[in-house]
Amino acid sequence: MATVLLIFAACGREVQEIEKMSFDFAKFSTGYDPEWLSTGFDDSAWEELNLRETWDTQGYDKYDGEAVYRIRFDLPALSGSDRGPDLLIYLGKIDDADKVYVNGKYIGGNGGFKGDGGSDISFWDIDRTYAVYGNDPALNWGGSNVLAIRVNDKELEGGMYDGPVTIEACTEKDIASTNGLLGDPAKRHHIACQELPGGKIRCDATVRYYLREPAKGRITLLLKDDETGKTKKLFKSEPLELSCGSEYTTSLTLDEAGRAEIIAMFKGKVLARIVPPYILTPKAPAEPVINGPKVYGVRPGSPVIFKIPASGDKPMAYSVEGLPKGLEVNPDNGVISGSILMEGNYDVTLKASNGKGEGRKAFRFVVGDAIALTPPMGWNSWNCWGLTVTQDKVMASAKAMMDKGLTDYGWSYINIDDAWEADRRDKSGKILTNEKFPDIKGLGDWLHYNGLKMGIYSSPGDETCGHYLGSLGHEREDAETWASWGVDYLKYDWCGYGKVFNALDNKGREEYIRPYALMSKILREQKRDIVYSLCQYGMDNVWEWGAEVDAQCWRTTGDITDTWNSLKEIGFSQTVQHEYAAPGRWNDPDMLIVGKVGWGALHDSRLTPDELYTHISLWCLLSSPLLIGCDISQMDRFTFNLLSNPEVLAVNQDVLGKQAAKVWEDGDIQIWMKDVEDGKAIGVFNLGRDSRSVTIPLKELGLDEKSSVRDLWRCRELGRCAKKTFEVPSHGCFLLKLK
Repeated sequence: MATVLLIFAACGREVQEIEKMSFDFAKFSTGYDPEWLSTGFDDSAWEELNLRETWDTQGYDKYDGEAVYRIRFDLPALSGSDRGPDLLIYLGKIDDADKVYVNGKYIGGNGGFKGDGGSDISFWDIDRTYAVYGNDPALNWGGSNVLAIRVNDKELEGGMYDGPVTIEACTEKDIASTNGLLGDPAKRHHIACQELPGGKIRCDATVRYYLREPAKGRITLLLKDDETGKTKKLFKSEPLELSCGSEYTTSLTLDEAGRAEIIAMFKGKVLARIVPPYILTPKAPAEPVINGPKVYGVRPGSPVIFKIPASGDKPMAYSVEGLPKGLEVNPDNGVISGSILMEGNYDVTLKASNGKGEGRKAFRFVVGDAIALTPPMGWNSWNCWGLTVTQDKVMASAKAMMDKGLTDYGWSYINIDDAWEADRRDKSGKILTNEKFPDIKGLGDWLHYNGLKMGIYSSPGDETCGHYLGSLGHEREDAETWASWGVDYLKYDWCGYGKVFNALDNKGREEYIRPYALMSKILREQKRDIVYSLCQYGMDNVWEWGAEVDAQCWRTTGDITDTWNSLKEIGFSQTVQHEYAAPGRWNDPDMLIVGKVGWGALHDSRLTPDELYTHISLWCLLSSPLLIGCDISQMDRFTFNLLSNPEVLAVNQDVLGKQAAKVWEDGDIQIWMKDVEDGKAIGVFNLGRDSRSVTIPLKELGLDEKSSVRDLWRCRELGRCAKKTFEVPSHGCFLLKLK
């Protein structure tokens, strides 16, 4: 079911004409003082910076932290009305976060400021557009005004860019076109959907329609079914007059179905298109089905921690045929533990049974030098909790991973990101946890008992991204401490090491490698396997040398955020890295931005349902590590289904370890393809704003027209490959397998 709330607002009857104002330069100062936001502050001594380029290109290349830009602008006096026109303010882009003020009054922002008690959160890829109502008392009509932009930069480039800044009146503009990024939430075009008891879905949509003059007409709501292509009328209002400040609301209840669009129209004009969450993955059968990878890599004598990932009705009994010496299986929870001393391949059969039947799967333990033979799948605390992470929050997501059934599909890592560290070491140099993590070893033991693995975070510098203690000069103490806690995964973040690197005369590849090679050597000396993940944002083409330092994963990009621009720029830029991927060697375009994220202040992912299907499809094709970035304890049914399709996840976990490459492009349409054990996995993606019909160019891609095609999201056969055409929605995709 879905409830749709629609709110329409219109501009005033009398609209003051003002000239569009454009600014290429702004006054600038590093640092921050609240007085700098006020109209009366004297900024005459400040430097002017170009708004088309970051501050790094203008003499501040080594500056990280807060800064303020100031722009003065005049507004005309009003005549015949006590209300001025609503103003749209376009700032270009800002790296990383911003808070925007007009005459000292906050009008909105994007990203986060640690100095205000939150986490440093980057939204560098967002076009900043803000709105101020014409009757806002902060505006000085007939006089001078000050636009102040407070900026926070974490690292690398910083400040405003992609200008100029423009200020203009709202006349016939539809403020909804700013795509939900207006500063004040009360003024945003916003769509939010959530699951209700019983599996129903409620969608609340706010649409504001701005008209220069009052308008009369009816609001019509249509439903377009994606499967049938048919459109039906859901609702038609009584005659309405939309004028300044008028609002109209209505509620609808719909039977849940597949993908569909709700279309709102007024006088023949489309006001909004809403695609509520839709579930493509069929419900898992009641009888046991064993999911997850087919192989597990471990070094001789290292602990094995592997839970048999079996979906189906619980309770369930687990067993293994041919289990090698040194391993045992818990029949109640399916956790295989122990160690194998001798190198070699050990083939076994995993088994799970309940009152409905039995599931079986061939499986191999590979005991040798390589680990992480398939991309790690799990959870990381950063994208949801940022620097506000606690042991209780980590436990809540770990419990939810089990209770909601994600462990039935192979999800196993629970990774603690930054902000677990105490502010000083003990007398021997050993790193300690802070008060938020009272018993991290106990946490690790509990995770291991339940078949989960524990990850930790640090930096080769003296401090981390969050300004906690790093490992510089204490690499051995830290690695040994982590191993004693039972750590299975290390994310090693460049933050903090930049100061060391920048002081070097030689900044060649060997200096990028040096801090990571040092920790790699020490990790290999520990008595347990620790997956080594390099987080240095792709500098110096890390994919070319990550394997040299015996890393299993390496970040290829900057941080991702929950916007289409960020997803598109990061995901679809992975065009040269594919030849470096292999079992135990994974390119990492960053964590998943599904569910409730927020880096310390949770909100629903701003990606649309179509964009979320694209996100998971592309990351699986890229053989990327899959690390959930949301609070799993608040995960809804839609997000769970995104993360529990066994056929989609099998593309990521395929034993060949190949990464997809872009093999075809036609305007906004891209096709990515990878070899898998039993054929080809193909993603058909639409990066454009409009739906497109796409026929796969079989001959150009060297594909056989007689191949059978399977829709992996819908888990159904589509027949022969010849002349298959797919209607791909805007920012959506099809994920296929050809045999």
